[in-house]
Amino acid sequence: MARKTYRGSLADVSFDGEICQHAAECVRGMPTVFDPNKRPWIDPTTLRSDADRRQLEDVIGRCPSGALIFLEPDHG
Repeated sequence: MARKTYRGSLADVSFDGEICQHAAECVRGMPTVFDPNKRPWIDPTTLRSDADRRQLEDVIGRCPSGALIFLEPDHG
């Protein structure tokens, strides 16, 4: 599985399933964005404020494997 980027208006999230350790830090930290029961399971379009954006950045920072990367939104 190659790294995939999920786009939102306030932030983009990049995910590499090959290195994911399934620690579920993301799911516990921000279940509105990371929901393994939905497709796509990562949905940064749910972010509504700068506070949500900062929380997402914090949650991604707790990813032990580095499978998740926080990206500035690409509006290009």
